[in-house]
Parts: sequence; C-alpha cells; structure tokens
Amino acid sequence: MDYKTNVMRMLDQKKIPYKAYSYADTDAISGTEVAEVLGQNPAQVFKTLVTVSKANQYYVFVIPVEKELDLKRVAASVGEKSVRMLPAKELLSLTGYVHGGCSPIGMKKVFRTVVDETASNFDTIIFSAGKIGYQVELTLEDLNKILPHKTSALTE
Repeated sequence: MDYKTNVMRMLDQKKIPYKAYSYADTDAISGTEVAEVLGQNPAQVFKTLVTVSKANQYYVFVIPVEKELDLKRVAASVGEKSVRMLPAKELLSLTGYVHGGCSPIGMKKVFRTVVDETASNFDTIIFSAGKIGYQVELTLEDLNKILPHKTSALTE
C-alpha cells in the first residue's frame, strides 16, 4: 500500500509490525460491511468508541464491530458510576479523528483505553488506521507498545 496514515507512520517510527488494508474504493460504511468487503472475520475487526464521565474524564473503548457497548460494564471497567457516548460533533476537536475513522492510536491526547476481552481470542486484531477507508492489523502485545491498555468485558 502506497498511502500511509498518521497511525501507520507512528507504527513505522516505533518499528511495530502491522498489516495495512484499504477499503477506500468501496461503498462499505459500517464495520461489518468493511469486514465483509475485505474478507475479514467481523469478530476480529474492532471499532473505537469514545465516552465521557460526569466528571468530564474521557475513555476509549475498542470493541468488535458487530457488538454494542454495555455502558454499565464499561463504566465499571474504568471505576466510574456511569459514562455516556461522546457526541459525534465533539469527536474531531477532542481526538483529531472523524466518526468512522477513529483509531485508538494517535489521538490528540492519550486517554485511558480498554479493549474488549474477546480480542484475546485472536493472534491479531484489525481496527481503523485513523482515516476512513484504511485499517491496520496488529497483535495486542504490539498495540500495548504504542498504547498501554487493559482488556475487560465491554459488550452486551
């Protein structure tokens, strides 16, 4: 792939191996459509969601594209009573990413990040490379080298 996103450049800089994918020339919008177009297992393809607590603490959750966030579970995973999804209109100014192209790597600030425990079922996981139309695939161990995170049960 000739095109590099900032996420890919960051991984290159840290010498972290990854595989890159592009679906930019397709009509795929949802994560499940992207997985289908690229012939990937949807359970191995993850989306990045940003939440905010009542005390204005931000948290990043990485879950399978087919699943929905369980807000009670995610709040408990970060020691909060409750969290809510960050409104889409606030995503760009907070993270530097647009809805549909949000990656846990390379946000404007590093936020506490939790990956769904199902990621441990795979040698690698696939998620946004920080731009709509692009994904990266890497191991959880390698993800931890660039973005410290924990795993927990996050979905319904």
